[in-house]
Amino acid sequence: MGTAMHILFWIALLALLSVYFSDLLERQRNPNRDVTSQVTDSGVREVQLKRNRQGHYVTAGTINGEAVVFLLDTGATGVAIPAAIAERLSLPRGRSFITNTANGRSKSYQTRLAEVGIGDIRLHNVEAAIAPGLEMREVLLGMSFLKHIEFTQRGNVLTLRQYP
Repeated sequence: MGTAMHILFWIALLALLSVYFSDLLERQRNPNRDVTSQVTDSGVREVQLKRNRQGHYVTAGTINGEAVVFLLDTGATGVAIPAAIAERLSLPRGRSFITNTANGRSKSYQTRLAEVGIGDIRLHNVEAAIAPGLEMREVLLGMSFLKHIEFTQRGNVLTLRQYP
């Protein structure tokens, strides 16, 4: 009985440590899981994002009301959605086209997003691409979204502002 309890204690301890450290690693990958917004008296919506340990801005957001994780990419022309995420969101595939990426040429499909949001910042009718060759857990949030808002980087903080 004592040996069994000892083994159960170690199994429980390892499980708790595993949960703790996986959550710690996730917070380091995405320090913006809980996005807070400010709305000024003049109606400007503002979100501040912290840079992660790899130097990227990763944040929680929504597409058509569904939760996603965004990786902000000012070098991307548009919003690029991995096929698995597009399927989960039931996004329709439009006309196919060839994209040139850092990994070479790839086939993508046009789609439109009814709403894209980060905190209280919301844009409607955003052009996007479903990218079957994009093997990642995040949606690349490119310039088809970012060109409609102001963004400023100071130190390790990126401030996004949407004006009324």
